[in-house]
Amino acid sequence: MSGRLFVIGLGPAGDAMMTPEAAHALAQARDLLGYAPYLARIPENPGQTRHPSDNRVERGRAEQALALAAAGRDVALVSGGDAGVFGMAATVFEAIEAGDPAWRGLDVTVIPGITAMLAASARLGAPLGHDFCAISLSDNLKPWTMIEKRLRFAAEAGFVIALYNPISRARPWQLGRAFALLGAHLPAETPVAFARAIGRKDEAIAISPLASADPVHADMATLVIIGTAASRLIARPGARPWFYTPRFAS
Repeated sequence: MSGRLFVIGLGPAGDAMMTPEAAHALAQARDLLGYAPYLARIPENPGQTRHPSDNRVERGRAEQALALAAAGRDVALVSGGDAGVFGMAATVFEAIEAGDPAWRGLDVTVIPGITAMLAASARLGAPLGHDFCAISLSDNLKPWTMIEKRLRFAAEAGFVIALYNPISRARPWQLGRAFALLGAHLPAETPVAFARAIGRKDEAIAISPLASADPVHADMATLVIIGTAASRLIARPGARPWFYTPRFAS
């Protein structure tokens, strides 16, 4: 098969947070597929065909990309952030495993990107300086009971927690429930950061203690980082404090 499929992480914002490898792969592709707002981040190129789709059709999008590549096209399937972190890469391999056996012979390359928790951590200081984990609060693909179990175990084990997909119009209650659950295992003063739209014009950051963390600060463009008992805030005159977790934390 002569076609290729690039599974690309665009980073959290514009060109400044896109890797050169991702930009190079995008330039080679003739067909671009992705969630419509992510495709809108990519400058128009008259030599390319765009195939935008809705956020809830990931499997169909992956199958379409594979079919185009199998037909000899050079295809880019894009995700925000990193394609391997709650992105399209896993969906592509799910489709390959269950789909046309010929797809296993395709040239598929996953291009890494800057995921939201890394961009947010850099803005905040170094909250991920010690052991950490990433958990999606979306229960579209897994039960809420499993999410609660993972939150509880992560807090008990002393991991800094990065929460993806923290809240939506269909899930307005889950972030508050997560804070309440974590509050049973972490000190009230544990720092919580709300990092919204990092690298974009509407970027916003708020930090509060876990005991008073308010879900109103979050939406689907927000990455929430919950520290540990060892995490620290360094006060700065006239500026937001630095948030970091020491590397010697227990």
